[in-house]
Amino acid sequence: MFAWLKKWLRRRALHEFHVAPEQWARVEAQMPFLGFLDADERRRLRLLALQFLGEKALHGAREVALGADDHLAIALQACLPILNLGLDYYRGWVEVIVYDGEFVVPRSIVDEDGIVHEYDDVISGEAWEGGPVVLSWPQEGDTEAGVNVVIHEFVHKLDMLNGIPSGQPPLHSGMSHADWTRDFSAAYQDFVTRLDADEDTPLDPYAGEHPAEFFAVSSEAFFVDPQRLFAAYPAVYRQLALFYRQDPINQEPIKPDATE
Repeated sequence: MFAWLKKWLRRRALHEFHVAPEQWARVEAQMPFLGFLDADERRRLRLLALQFLGEKALHGAREVALGADDHLAIALQACLPILNLGLDYYRGWVEVIVYDGEFVVPRSIVDEDGIVHEYDDVISGEAWEGGPVVLSWPQEGDTEAGVNVVIHEFVHKLDMLNGIPSGQPPLHSGMSHADWTRDFSAAYQDFVTRLDADEDTPLDPYAGEHPAEFFAVSSEAFFVDPQRLFAAYPAVYRQLALFYRQDPINQEPIKPDATE
């Protein structure tokens, strides 16, 4: 019953949203990193983005007005990681909240002495387990350095499919948890060592905050600046190619396994 309804809603979304070719071209021109997609993959990404907009509710916070181009741009970037995985990977939540630029989130931590410290954290995005994705928009990230706020936060949603974000999303049949842990742990330790030594890093320094952030930042680079990621951490690149079933460098995406 629910599977039938889901399919019907997704088919309806394709008919409800009419996007002219020139609008697709205008929006996609802002995302040159989509250039590795072939014509069929570009078509499938567009269809997935429309289905995404049919299932998710995008809201502007503090009177932010989102135009049609904004909706398409966010949807395309959100759907790029799941192009060969499917929209069900974003199950269990519906809302995307969009702020105009960075926003403030109240935080509190308890130190070793049991004292609570409260502070305001200025951030550009956040994904809540079982809740919305919160984004700053328009995006001001440096795509040449592999930074993409939208991809980053939606990748956290994939990580949360295993519960608390840990840097290991649910792997496909045939992928090795031991290999994933080995390759990501080695890269993360190397990255943190380079940060501690005040060396230049090939990824956004935020990747050193936690293994979950390293996974999200590596995923940003995988799609936005894959050559940089491969040059620094080829084993991580290969694990991500297996997980996302895409290969931006070789332009030979790994096709979905129809048996799963």
